[in-house]
Amino acid sequence: MKPLRSLSGLIDFDCAARWGSFKLAARELHKTPAAVSLQVKQLEEAIGFALFVRHPRHIALTEKGQELAIAVGRMLADLRGKVAALQRGDEESVLRISTTHSFAIKWLVPRMHRFTKLYPELDIRIDSNDAPVDMEADSTDVAIRYGPVRDGDPATLFRERLVPVYSPELLAPGQAELTLADIKDWPLLYEKSPERWLQLLNENRALKGNYDFSRAYSHWGVLVQAAVAGQGVALVPYGIACQDIASGALRQIACRSARFESGYRFLANPHKENMGKVQRFRAWIEEEMAQMELALDRKPRSS
Repeated sequence: MKPLRSLSGLIDFDCAARWGSFKLAARELHKTPAAVSLQVKQLEEAIGFALFVRHPRHIALTEKGQELAIAVGRMLADLRGKVAALQRGDEESVLRISTTHSFAIKWLVPRMHRFTKLYPELDIRIDSNDAPVDMEADSTDVAIRYGPVRDGDPATLFRERLVPVYSPELLAPGQAELTLADIKDWPLLYEKSPERWLQLLNENRALKGNYDFSRAYSHWGVLVQAAVAGQGVALVPYGIACQDIASGALRQIACRSARFESGYRFLANPHKENMGKVQRFRAWIEEEMAQMELALDRKPRSS
């Protein structure tokens, strides 16, 4: 295995990979096509495998070339972003937040005006993406991630609880609220599997009966929106539904919640965790989460 001892040729390779042409890459780089081709050839010799298949009138990436093109493209994008930030002197004034789609849409974005009111000098960039992120990349300062949490983990912000909710549109004339005894009359909505519904019904000694587990959704945020639309009674994470519960768009059925092992964790880029912008955002989101938990604890539960 040959170690890569020089980065020479990576910019030429990235440009040629994007254009699929040495000629067009040469125009962007203000070089001759022969010079670009030579740089790529020397890079191939250094790493020990071909990056392009060279045809008479065009070039095509090899399988390994495609993989390297993705990695190099990301690296150069981070590098260019870092240089631009240093040139502008805005590294402390731009906060880049990565989180999941559902959390961004249903929890974070509706609250961000409170954070920006406190810190109007910060330029907020939110990337909603369910895929894992590289916490050492310059493109991410902090990430809020959903998944298993454990007691005592300092990164844990909030352990979720699953609560049954419904739209007021489901209430019959003169009906004040729905109870667990009423849910047999409605489709039960869930994320991926009805297993958590069964756990909640078992916790409340309500397993007996014919339930309509007919509608599944791939994301919590979509599930909450289906409940708001009156499509049935949904079992949802309180954090994703709390805004709709607070506004009255959803109502919560009073009952015991089943044990749930997932929640939200705060992750910081290790190179930036001591920066003021990161510390301010962490303090703010911890306070927001604490207020949400207080609101959840005030909700009535059946004994």
